[in-house]
Parts: sequence; structure tokens; C-alpha cells
Amino acid sequence: MKQQKRRDPIKVVLVLTVCLAVLAAACMFAGNAITSYRQTILAQRQDEVEAINAERDQEYAKALAEFEAASQSGANLAWPPQKTEGWDVVDLTNYPLESPATVTLTRAEVMNNGMLLVNEWHSRPDDFSEANLVSVGSYTDGKIQVSNYSLKLFPVVIDALQAALTDAAAQGYQNYMVDEAYRSYEDQNALFNKYMEQYASRYSGDALIARTKRDVNYPGTSEFNSGLGFTMRLYKRGDAAVNGSDYVTTPEGQWMNENCWKYGLIFRFPKTDYPVKGQADKSYKTGVGVSLRAYRYVGKGNAAVMHTLGLCLEEYIEYLQEHPHIAVFEDGALRYEIVRQYVGDSAAFQVQLTGKAKSYTASLDNMDCVITVFEY
Repeated sequence: MKQQKRRDPIKVVLVLTVCLAVLAAACMFAGNAITSYRQTILAQRQDEVEAINAERDQEYAKALAEFEAASQSGANLAWPPQKTEGWDVVDLTNYPLESPATVTLTRAEVMNNGMLLVNEWHSRPDDFSEANLVSVGSYTDGKIQVSNYSLKLFPVVIDALQAALTDAAAQGYQNYMVDEAYRSYEDQNALFNKYMEQYASRYSGDALIARTKRDVNYPGTSEFNSGLGFTMRLYKRGDAAVNGSDYVTTPEGQWMNENCWKYGLIFRFPKTDYPVKGQADKSYKTGVGVSLRAYRYVGKGNAAVMHTLGLCLEEYIEYLQEHPHIAVFEDGALRYEIVRQYVGDSAAFQVQLTGKAKSYTASLDNMDCVITVFEY
């Protein structure tokens, strides 16, 4: 029998050692590769997480800035967005007043605060009182020129006009004079009868009244019966050019017509191209088609809305009928919040308030509602 060849144990051990070394090297290489891959993936994940965190930090900072800006402006973040430049009116009809409260007021307290509508279709209320009317000349110690010291208005009107005239004078506009102001029912009736006599030879009955009403309002329906309206002209002693000027075309008249709203005053009876070129006709709303240099006090908040939206007094009240809760912004900051609330004809009633506002003014509109302006 052929004898089997014996293996050299040293060679076997050497081969096994080499194989193990190669295997160990391969394992080490594979381990290093896996470790490197895992480190690469981990670094990528860390970069992604950092990018996400940075994006969220930016979103948070933006949201915080918007919240702080809204907080400073006084606006609720839930309200509709508003313009950040100029004046803007935002409808809040579907939003309640914040921090609500109520106060009991009387008709006498809110009758003459600016929004009492007196025109051809809305007679002055029977409980209107003249008690608080004052002489314009005496009240201002002659600082406001008047055609007669018997001319009277409510103090809130005179204060607004005096503020406007003070600023006008600072810019070189002077010589303003209050030409007409409050008329009692009796005075209005006498004026109406005087005009009616002029047409009595050509008209009679209802036709005579209708013709007279084209020139002068029926007693109780004239803006001059409100104690809130007045007319202006220019007057300088001994200066025929100033005294005979067409007020609305003068620099003084133009300044007043452009700026009176800032003081709570409005030009009461705008019509086509009057008082300025391009003016839309409002006579079909006011019921007055003659050219009157007439102004009316309504308060700063109401005047700001009327100026911004281009509304006369009648149109503004109609606007509030459709939008009974609005906010008024200037350059993104909340200036006024305005609410129209039905109160009926009771002698006293409750009015809704908000605890956020700095102050408020409530005013009867002569249509069984109170318009409350909250100032911020």
C-alpha cells in the first residue's frame, strides 16, 4: 500500500495565520468603511436637523415680530389684515368687542356729540336742548372771528374749529370768519316764511313749500338747527379783495377743505365740482343742491372714515348700517374702533364698551342708534 504524504504542520499554521490576517484586515477595512459611512450619514442628518431648526427659528422670529407688531398696533391677530401705509378701514362686523363692558347713558348725554343726523328726511328730535350752546366769539375771547357775537355752537364744535384755525395760522392761512351758525326753530321758521313769500305769487300749497325748500330747509330739518354746523368766509378789515373773495377757491378755503377732517370737521354739502374740481355729486344724498360754505362737526374718528372712503354724512351712516363694527388704522396702527348700536328712543339705555380703548365718545345718530367711537 502506498504511504500517504504527511502535511507540514508549520506550513499549515502559516497558511492559517495568513488567512486569518487577511480576514482580519478585511474585517478592519469593512469596519472602517461602515464607521466612515455612518459618520457621513450622521453628519448629513445633523446638517439637515440644523437647517430645519434654523428655518423654524426664522419662522418663530417672524411670527414673534408679527405678534409684537400687532400688539403694538392694537389689532387683534384674528382680525382681517390691514394696510401698513396710509389710512385703512377694516370691517369687523363678524367680530365682537374685546374685553366687553356696558355703560348706562342718557339721550341728553349723547345728543350733541357730533353724529346727530338732521336733514330733509330726519327732523331734529323733539327733546333737543339748546342749553349748552355758547357764543363762538365769547367762548374764544374773540380768537375766532364771527360776523355776530350772537352766533352759537356747541363747545365741542368750537374747540375743533379753533384747533384747525390755530394750525392754519401757523402755516400762514388767516382771516377766517364764522359767518352763520346755530338757528333756533323759530329763526328757521321765520327764514322759511320769508323765502316762501317771494314765491307766493307764482306757487301755492304744496308746490309753494316744495319750491321754497329748494332754497332753504323746512324748520327743524336744517343743519343749522343742529348746533353742530356753520359756514365760513374770509374777512379782513379794510381789505375789499379778501372780503370779496370766493372762499372755496382761496388758499385758505382749500387748506380748510383738505384738512378739516383731521380735526373732526367735514365739508357738509359737497356737490359736483364743489368745493373742489372733481368732487362727486352728493346733493341727492344730502338734499341740499345750493352752494353752501358749510362745515359740520362729527368727531375725529368718524371724519377719518368719511375722508378715507369719500362719504358724506348720510352715506357714512348708511355704511355703518351695513358695517356696524369697523376699525380704523393709520400706517398699520389702530386709531379708532367704531360701533353702531340700536338703542331705540328710551330716555336711558346701555351702550357696549371695550376695555381696550383709551377713551370713547358715544353719539346719537337720530335713527334710534348710538355710534360709539373708541380711541386708541
